[in-house]
Amino acid sequence: MTKFFHFSGDEPELSQLSDEELVQKAHGELFHVARAAYEELMRRYQRTLFKVCARYLGNEVDADDVTQEVMLKVLYGLKRFEGKSKFKTWLYSIAYNECITQYRKERRKRRLLNALTLEAPEEASEEKAPKLEEKGGLDRWLAHVGPIEREILILRFVAELEFQEIADIMHMGLSATKMRYKRALDKLRDKLSGASEI
Repeated sequence: MTKFFHFSGDEPELSQLSDEELVQKAHGELFHVARAAYEELMRRYQRTLFKVCARYLGNEVDADDVTQEVMLKVLYGLKRFEGKSKFKTWLYSIAYNECITQYRKERRKRRLLNALTLEAPEEASEEKAPKLEEKGGLDRWLAHVGPIEREILILRFVAELEFQEIADIMHMGLSATKMRYKRALDKLRDKLSGASEI
């Protein structure tokens, strides 16, 4: 079972602040004993962040590691965060890049293992994204689309980002992002025509 960090949340007024206000407050707190604003930001996003990583990577162990790495990067990167994008967009941009890095590491490990055991690598699986557990719901849908479409769907449905935010994170144009999203949904409707509406 995944364990989440438990942040104190002793200051009830912090939960009423916007992300931007918390970022400003965190700037004055970082690297001091009290980091209440940073903790409130992490408490606010940790569960969804973990879900995004777990769905992208396909397992909770790697998702735990990546979530913790993202939280550390946020801690040390907040001083440089200028607020040119929403905090949420910046956070999921870090998560997206960390997930890609983790996935590439795992793929290299599999290649090395195949070479050491003299097993022929499965060419088809090399280009596939991580296999997701069949749990029904979104996980079941994601297994039917390619890596880029899956990332867009995860950021849209799990992180609940706007299309422009997704486009910024993935370094794609807005129209291309929307087109990929629509194409993914069309593919899912074809595959799951007997299922309920997506």
